[in-house]
Amino acid sequence: MSDMLDKLEFDPVADPGLPEHRYRPTDVDPLLEKRAERQIAAMFAIAALLSLGFCVAYFTIDKDARFLGWSAMNFALGSTLGGAMLLIGSGIIKWAKQLMGDHEIAENRHPSASSDEDREAALTALNAGLDESGIARRPLIRNSLIGAIAALGLPAVVALRDLGPLPSGHTNTVWRKGMRVVNDVSGEPIKPADLEVGQLVNAEPEALFEVDEHGEHVLHGKEALQAKSKAAVIVVRMRPEAIRPSKGRENWGIDGILCYSKICTHVGCPISLWEQQTHHLLCPCHQSTFDLADNGKVVFGPAYRPLPQLPLGLDADGYLIALSDFTDIVAPSYPELVRDQEKLDKRNG
Repeated sequence: MSDMLDKLEFDPVADPGLPEHRYRPTDVDPLLEKRAERQIAAMFAIAALLSLGFCVAYFTIDKDARFLGWSAMNFALGSTLGGAMLLIGSGIIKWAKQLMGDHEIAENRHPSASSDEDREAALTALNAGLDESGIARRPLIRNSLIGAIAALGLPAVVALRDLGPLPSGHTNTVWRKGMRVVNDVSGEPIKPADLEVGQLVNAEPEALFEVDEHGEHVLHGKEALQAKSKAAVIVVRMRPEAIRPSKGRENWGIDGILCYSKICTHVGCPISLWEQQTHHLLCPCHQSTFDLADNGKVVFGPAYRPLPQLPLGLDADGYLIALSDFTDIVAPSYPELVRDQEKLDKRNG
């Protein structure tokens, strides 16, 4: 009985009921085989061109351009990258259906713990599969596939540029001497009388609200968004006797009113969680805490640098203005920026 069970378990069924094998046209006609090979290689070649097209579209199409009501850049990037991946997948499927081996293979079930013989058999089967695929004897398909897949790496590299500007060297914002500090929603300039002790106001530079003779914003689109992300500030008022300015910052405030960057120096999150009694500003992302009464000093959390402070003054009409751009770098604390900040501090004395 045991011998019979072993025989039933390991001997394949002689005829499992499969229909008679039908050869494909590419199996019997060399011309059709060559044509299919050229078609597949063409798919891979076009896929590589579409990947290059992704890179070209990224650098040449304006991000504000529209196409049929959509973003022209998004349409071009999606079409080229999607088309490249579709052609690679379609080419592989066509290769498998028309040119790879088309023979029925029976495989016996085996114990879950493979023996050395089974492992060797698996490697043999794998090598047989590679031989059946024809990848070694079809260099046109093989090389075009490799080229198409390699070209897909170009969009990935280019898309990394969208993570943001390079971390070093970006020390300037649109703030300039004499520029008014305005409410970030209404664009209205701010007077000291508009602020009460303990109050916080989110603000922006007046430049973001300036319009030309046609009534259009001078800064718009990508340029405006980038300027706003770097120049956003908070204006707070506290009792003047609570402020402990460092040397050189004695005149950076107006009657207890101070202005700081809204960008956390840890990873760049916008912050405005204000504790009136302690004069602490808390970042909601990773709980970095800055003491605004003590020059934006870090008192808790992973932030490395103090919060940049904007020196304030008053114009002839009594509105708050900036006395200069930030003297500190407004950005997350990448190592490159830390080094740049140290150089900037030395230059400023």
